[in-house]
Amino acid sequence: MNSRERLIKTINHQETDQIVTDLGSTLVTGISASALAKLRKHLGLKDEWVKVHEPFQLLGYVEEDLRRRLSIDVVGVSGPVTMFGYKNEGWKQWKMPDGTNVLVGKEFNTTIDEKGNTLIYPQGDTSVEPSGKLPKEGFYFDGLVRQKEIIPEKLNGKKDYGDDFKIMNDDDLRYIEEQINHYYYNTDYGINLGNFVAGLGDFAPLTGPGLKETRGIRDVEEWLIAHYLYPNYIHEIFDYQTEIALKNLQLLKEATGKKAQIIQISGTDFGTQQCEIMSPDTFREFYKPYYTKLNKWVHENTEWKTFYHCCGSVVKLLDDFVDMGIDILNPVQCSAKGMEAQFLKDNYGDKFVFWGGGVDTQHTLPFGTPDEVSKEVTNRLEIFSKGGGFVFNPIHNIQGPTPVENIVAMFDAVQAFNKK
Repeated sequence: MNSRERLIKTINHQETDQIVTDLGSTLVTGISASALAKLRKHLGLKDEWVKVHEPFQLLGYVEEDLRRRLSIDVVGVSGPVTMFGYKNEGWKQWKMPDGTNVLVGKEFNTTIDEKGNTLIYPQGDTSVEPSGKLPKEGFYFDGLVRQKEIIPEKLNGKKDYGDDFKIMNDDDLRYIEEQINHYYYNTDYGINLGNFVAGLGDFAPLTGPGLKETRGIRDVEEWLIAHYLYPNYIHEIFDYQTEIALKNLQLLKEATGKKAQIIQISGTDFGTQQCEIMSPDTFREFYKPYYTKLNKWVHENTEWKTFYHCCGSVVKLLDDFVDMGIDILNPVQCSAKGMEAQFLKDNYGDKFVFWGGGVDTQHTLPFGTPDEVSKEVTNRLEIFSKGGGFVFNPIHNIQGPTPVENIVAMFDAVQAFNKK
């Protein structure tokens, strides 16, 4: 059974010869460029500077030699434009705050402020306000709010977010088509498509990091309050975003045919460590109808399975996720309240494919011993693998300071489990 066959069986809740493993097929299943550089060196792979393909989180591009070394089964295919609005091309050298030398796109332009923070600019244009800040000793960028004074009677959802959501152009579609054709015809990897075509209310892009100028409500706190103060405004934005997303889904279908197995729909977080960010009623009013519409289109028009990333404790929303038609749930944050692995598998194992949950990236992976990492990985594999429907990945991206010995212990544990 090859990787693609293995993935197809897994996402259809069938057991396979071994556990499907992911590293880097999405913006939420990857690895910090800093950690990746250390891992490559530790494994004795070719000495080369890691490419930062996702600058917001400073994620490193997982190259073919590492995929082979770690027995990775899935690759991601997406457009060339980053969250800061520039393309990954014309690579140049840059030094991360921890001293790691990496490659970044030619329009990755930064300055240092008086406190030693690194500021990054939308589309590489240093003549406008910076849209992101990397703290002096931080590990990834924070979006900077450039919201102007809000005049309620002038709020216009479609106008304010007209530059955020656009129909894909021919160049980006051809870029995706070339990528997917390469992987489909020259490899046996499973293919994960998208980079989230409709993350309604996603906090990361909310501030408009790729836009030179932002309009409307861009502050996260004010955005959440707007659900109650300006409900029509939120609906205007989601109506427009969904309209654009449906057109892009059609274009992606035309460009890629039946080559991909998965489409990434949303990366919006609806949970905190302890509970949901909003009430179930609020979620059902503002989000559920749009996601239901998107999933329905996918299921009626393609063979794709829908991939949703949602951090935190979302126990009270899981049945709504089922109703909406979510196929794949990520990152499976078992460390959040009520999200224990056995509970999820027992109650939702036949409803969702769990993509993640393999080890805790808040505690065990960065701060445990290699033996503790190995034991937790094995335990999660034993719980989630039964009956199929599980893709191994840690809970969210591997962070920069994570000990390389722990990363190796994690993948070694997966490979040992697969040999049983």
